[in-house]
Amino acid sequence: MPLVGFGLWRINNESCADAVYNAIKSGYRLFDGACDYGNEAGAGEGVARAIKDGLVRREDLFIVSKLWNTYHEAHRVGEIVAKQLADWQVDYFDLYLMHFPIALKYVSPTVRYPPGWYHEGTRVRPDMVSIQETWQAMESLVDQGFVKEIGVSNFSGSLLMDLLRYARIPPASLQIEHHPYLTQEKLVQFAQKNGIVVTAFSSFGGLSYPKIDKTASKSVLPLLEHPTIVLISEKVRQAPSQVLLRWATQRGISVIPRSTNVERMSLNLTSTDFDLEESDIKSISDLDVGLRFNDPMQFLGQFPIYY
Repeated sequence: MPLVGFGLWRINNESCADAVYNAIKSGYRLFDGACDYGNEAGAGEGVARAIKDGLVRREDLFIVSKLWNTYHEAHRVGEIVAKQLADWQVDYFDLYLMHFPIALKYVSPTVRYPPGWYHEGTRVRPDMVSIQETWQAMESLVDQGFVKEIGVSNFSGSLLMDLLRYARIPPASLQIEHHPYLTQEKLVQFAQKNGIVVTAFSSFGGLSYPKIDKTASKSVLPLLEHPTIVLISEKVRQAPSQVLLRWATQRGISVIPRSTNVERMSLNLTSTDFDLEESDIKSISDLDVGLRFNDPMQFLGQFPIYY
């Protein structure tokens, strides 16, 4: 799994094919998608075009997708992954994640796809499905060859610890919100100690959440403008965005930045071409204030998974 990948969240389906194709041309091999992003068909078109044009082979790519909350029932898991594979135009996923440790009532793909958190203006209701039931169904995907590895996203330490108690196939990866304002050091250490690769999303902090109320973040500067980040970027002669990505990757955490701008794509991909001093890594880590931007409690008023 490459340390730097290409995130597909908030890329609309119409432009996703070109974004993926251009990312492959730029050198990306890791692509992070999800049912909930609503653009897997576009991503599949981009992959298919790149393979057809001889830019890559399927085995050169590391494709990640995720199981959405409305498909947690055991008999729904195989059904939805078949659709997702068809959308991507591939035979297997390299990594398949449980998107949230939350089960919601089933919504048929023929009614609405992706279903999201709401359905026809009404909040989707919780369902009585255990994480263990869903995980065991995901393990069957590995047995059948539909996915190579399975993992989780948005899990707390206690949920991850519980999962490790019964998992026949342990999680290969944990994807979490991770940036200098939310370092989650103890969770990262626990995962890495147990051989679980940590992937960071929202590496640039609140930049990814323009529509979410930023009341809680008014007391902090945008990370790309923070004096600590700017000073270090000037010192190493790299862009602030590259410094933020390298802060993660140098600590063994993979990153999945998103950009449809080809120049920025290349900039993000080359963020491992330099090293930060340990003192600089510490200075960046010291910016931690426990500020979370991706919290279902903020926009749903329920699902307190991080507390």
